[in-house]
Amino acid sequence: MDTENLQIQIKTFFGLEQILAEEVKKLGGRKVEVKNRAVNCEGDLGFLYKVNYSARTALKILIPIHEFKAFNQHQFYDRLFKVSWEEFMDVDQSFAIDATVNSETFKHSQFVTLKMKDAIVDYFQDKFRRRPNVETRSPDIKFHLHIDRELVTISLDSSGDALFKRGYRREQGEAPINEVLASGMLQLAGWDGKGNFLDPMCGSGTLLIEAAMIAMDLPAQTFRKRFAFQNWKNYDAELFAKIKEFRINRVKEFTGKIVGYDIDARMLNAARMNIEAAEMEDVIEVRKQNFFDSKKELFPLLMVFNPPYDERISINDDDFYKKIGDTFKTHYPNTLAWLISSDLEAVKKIGLRPSRKIKLFNGKLETRFLQYEMYEGTKKIHKIENPK
Repeated sequence: MDTENLQIQIKTFFGLEQILAEEVKKLGGRKVEVKNRAVNCEGDLGFLYKVNYSARTALKILIPIHEFKAFNQHQFYDRLFKVSWEEFMDVDQSFAIDATVNSETFKHSQFVTLKMKDAIVDYFQDKFRRRPNVETRSPDIKFHLHIDRELVTISLDSSGDALFKRGYRREQGEAPINEVLASGMLQLAGWDGKGNFLDPMCGSGTLLIEAAMIAMDLPAQTFRKRFAFQNWKNYDAELFAKIKEFRINRVKEFTGKIVGYDIDARMLNAARMNIEAAEMEDVIEVRKQNFFDSKKELFPLLMVFNPPYDERISINDDDFYKKIGDTFKTHYPNTLAWLISSDLEAVKKIGLRPSRKIKLFNGKLETRFLQYEMYEGTKKIHKIENPK
């Protein structure tokens, strides 16, 4: 493995590719190329550590190590058996494989995963007379198998657990938003820690915590215990320690306010537990407050929130979204507000024309991330535009 010129693929969510590309460039990635739900780039081992530790919109970071074409299962196994697996793992290490398959020849990801496992185990048995263990929960080495028609790509997963698992979540709400999606939304909304932030339906506090991390320039994986690359043969512990120290020394004080409202005491308790785990008690304030009875308290103010979706939580959509619009227009003048919703009909009841509409996915739900700009004149209901 050429540790000076690693070919790197960084996975993300649909709609966040440009945000991730900017993060990658700032962290020192070379030859940055935007793909569908991914960014490809080149970098050295230090960059690989940095992007795992710091990138907010990365889901997992892969290093392709082998590529070939296979037209049947026997070819597939034979080509895998010929890979020098001892370059990437020891026989004493456990491993796991995850797979994505788009092929008429290889239709089932579970089948090809088992064939690849057999090839690796048989290789070590043949060469060393010993077999490595397969460990799906907490493997030492994680491989990613991608098959597109006949093209097979084998990658090392440098991250291990998906990078949305920041390490601060102790409790979650009924409809929690993914940490990577939350950070991407905040960056799309232009949040840079200048000014004040409000999540008026904060649930378990994910948007609040991610907003605070951005405002303080706290690395995304500050609370993460382990990365898969720490089990690699070429792992440089001293280099990674220096990178972490450098990044932590850049953390800055936030002088604005980050506030969350919710009407559910259980959700507020969950938010407080997560905020405490993230060591943000002095930065984030949460309180029991009905957004529809609230007034603007912070100037200037950016508002970003994730209203409950009707697919998961029963609400009276039309009345609910109408109240959001009424509250915007009556009590939040000169405010920039963003919300994410999968109900494109119901959001029309807000009664304001969204100034921006961005297609995103919250899990499997297709959504729109909508921007509303409230100026002094927005008490007058604007002509509604279909938010598609």
